[in-house]
Amino acid sequence: MALSMKPTGWFQVGWSADIGAGEVVPMRFFGRDLVAYRTDGGEFVVLDAYCEHLGANLAHGGTVHGDDIQCPFHGWRWSPQGKNTCIPYQDSINRARRVPSWHTAERDGVLYLWHDLERGAPAYDAPGMFDLFAASGSSGDYHPAHPAGIFRSEPLPVHPQYVIENGVDFAHFKYVHRADEIPEVVRREFGEHEFRSELALRFRRQLDDGEVEMVTGGVEACVVGVGIAYAYAWGIGRICSLTAVTPVDDENAVVWYSAWASKEADDETMLARRQRSAIGQLRADLRIWEHQRYTEPPGLATAEAAGFRDVRRWARRFYPPGEQGHEVTDQLAATDAPSGAVR
Repeated sequence: MALSMKPTGWFQVGWSADIGAGEVVPMRFFGRDLVAYRTDGGEFVVLDAYCEHLGANLAHGGTVHGDDIQCPFHGWRWSPQGKNTCIPYQDSINRARRVPSWHTAERDGVLYLWHDLERGAPAYDAPGMFDLFAASGSSGDYHPAHPAGIFRSEPLPVHPQYVIENGVDFAHFKYVHRADEIPEVVRREFGEHEFRSELALRFRRQLDDGEVEMVTGGVEACVVGVGIAYAYAWGIGRICSLTAVTPVDDENAVVWYSAWASKEADDETMLARRQRSAIGQLRADLRIWEHQRYTEPPGLATAEAAGFRDVRRWARRFYPPGEQGHEVTDQLAATDAPSGAVR
């Protein structure tokens, strides 16, 4: 069974540092050529790439003028809403044509795009990393993720669904992430646009004198839609992270990762080691995801069946009706919705 690469929701398309004021950047996501720019006032804007005049690509040679982007071909200007604001060789503008515009958001140094095949307005806000977990503290308690704590893949045959299913896949921690023990599931809660889970972990730490002690830690995860997954991990220090998968076309997606390390790691060597370790954990997942085949229905162990059943049923709401992958098997259709889910 192939899953649709056109789910509805917020998706990462970069980091704030990627686009300075007045800069223009070409993008391609969801099978469309896009132009991203930052207005002179600092607003992040994304439009379809092609000028409605004669089809020049605004991302290649386009320039920012105040809030607008100017086409390199004939100087026509378009607003952040895609409206024509200037035709330099006549007094009137073209009110009939509009460059399709995209809803965007910027949080914690991350750039987001709202994708909806029907071009609808966002159904919920893009969350802030440090608003999600009560115990995490504020952004001031962490080193910035950018530039040392970030990772971006090349387009790979990876689906966003793989990331959200990590939120219920407790067993892979031992085999993919080399955890000393399989973690314990503390809680799992499904809401309309997000689901939360918490795992309790125990792992070994070698002390300076050679002795080994067991450390208790945990991971809280908050998955928002299909494309973005946030986590707060504690044990030896604290890490807040964002894992995001954004479709490029019907076959491939870009995987993004951001890790904010808590400031108890003030030593630069220790900080770099913790950020490298966090990125290494993402790379371990990625080695599985890029060669994975989505299996429906999966053959599950009894202990994991409820989690996978619930998350797949919950995820259905983000796939537009009629899109491949929206349909479910008789097995799932006959199953009650997870507790707290919106039917």
